[in-house]
This record gives sequence, structure tokens and C-alpha cells, in this order.
Amino acid sequence: MPRSTDSGPVFPCRLCGSLRLRLFYTQGNEDQYLFYRCVDCRLVNYDLAGGLNQEKYADTRISPGDNAHPGNRGATLTFQAVRQLLPPPARLLDLGCGNGRLLYLAHEAGYEVQGLELSSSLAAWTQAELGIEIVAGDFLSCDLGGRHDIVILRHVLEHLPDPRKAAARLHGLLLEGGHAVLEFPNIDGLGPAWKRWLRRTGLHRRRYPVEYVPGHCHEYARDSFEALLARGGFRLISWRTYSLHPVVDAFYGVFPVGDKVRAIVRRA
Repeated sequence: MPRSTDSGPVFPCRLCGSLRLRLFYTQGNEDQYLFYRCVDCRLVNYDLAGGLNQEKYADTRISPGDNAHPGNRGATLTFQAVRQLLPPPARLLDLGCGNGRLLYLAHEAGYEVQGLELSSSLAAWTQAELGIEIVAGDFLSCDLGGRHDIVILRHVLEHLPDPRKAAARLHGLLLEGGHAVLEFPNIDGLGPAWKRWLRRTGLHRRRYPVEYVPGHCHEYARDSFEALLARGGFRLISWRTYSLHPVVDAFYGVFPVGDKVRAIVRRA
């Protein structure tokens, strides 16, 4: 397992293989969780030797048909972007589908849909709610039965430990000329940059719960994401930072400094 020393990490960047990693920020009450930025491709690599907890994201039990629930708003906005990109009929795959809100909307609109969810209990719950096939398993290894016109990854990419394998797998799931919509945190957004500055200057330190362990393997910005696309056989069509709040979202539509990104890519 990767280890870090006082002089820096002793593992290469998991995207480009460079050994030129520099400590970018830390998490934890004892600064025990270390995140390094690659000088070459700019990917932020978490030192996985610190441990990883991704189970904390796998318990969303909001009815997918509840149009008023604020927990469904993000998937609703993603679906609006999907429909503008490629109206039905089309074959759509949602990787990390959670409670199935996006699948619900897509199915109602006339898409042929399929979902994947890592949590077997959540996959079973969502399938029972929707009556739509939800595969329980790991995106990097399970059989998803052919290729798709459009694949959705909403806040999945940052959880995957092997970005190159993830890009290759995504490429194989898309038809030639197919599109993927990916949403993930923007590590260069104003919010994360402000928090890092406060911590670095000692003006404010977040107090973490005793049981806290990071859940993200990597953090992306535009330069590192484009480096991933270049290695994976994709072309960037759209990069837009966004917010769930309409006024703030309008601002981010002009100034791409938001904390979250919606990127649309096409299989080259």
C-alpha cells in the first residue's frame, strides 16, 4: 500500500505516473490524511495508506418520484442537461445511480435505461421502487450488457482509485460517438481554495468527527480532467461549474469558479 514520508509520497501519480507530487492539503484533526498534487498532470492524489470510507455515501432512500424533495434536485438538473444533449430515443446508463431519480425521469421521457449501484442494498431498494433493472456491482468490473448512447457518472469519478482504468472502462461502455456526462467536485473552485487558505493560515480549522476517514481517492480540476480525457480517448464538449441555487448557478455560468463541475465528453 502507498506510504508517505516527510520528504513526500513514495507512490507515483495514479494518472500520469509522475513522481513529482507535492503536498497540496491535509484533512483530519491531526493532519493525518494527505493529498498530493501532481506537478505534471495536476491531479490531486489522496494517499490511500490513510484509509478510505466510501460506505458513508451509500444510504440515500429518497423516493425517486418525489419532485419536491431537495435531495432530488441535483439529479433533476443533470437530467435536463442530458435531455438537451441527446433527446430520446437513446440508450442511457447511470453509473452510481443512487435512489434512481435520474433513471426515473429518463424512463418517463422515453429513454431505454439501466442503472448500476455499488451498494447491493441500495440497488435492491431502487429496483423495487422503479421496476427498472439496477445492477449491483463495481463499475470497473461488472458486466453491463453492451454499449450505450450516453453514460452518466454523478459524483463517481472522484471515488475511483484507478482513473486510467475508469476512463478505459467508460470508453468501452459507449457507442462510437457516444457521450458521457460527468459531475465531480472542482478542487480549484473558490470554496475549496478558500477553505485551504483558512487552514493554511491557521485562521480556521475544521473539527472532524472522530470516525472521519476520506472518501475521495482523487480531486480534479479542468487541467487534470483534460489530461484524463487525452489518455482515455475522449474529447471535451462542455465544462461548466454549477450550483443547485439558481442565482449562484447563473453566476457560475459566466464565471467558471464553482465548487462542482458538469463536464460533457464524447468518445473520440
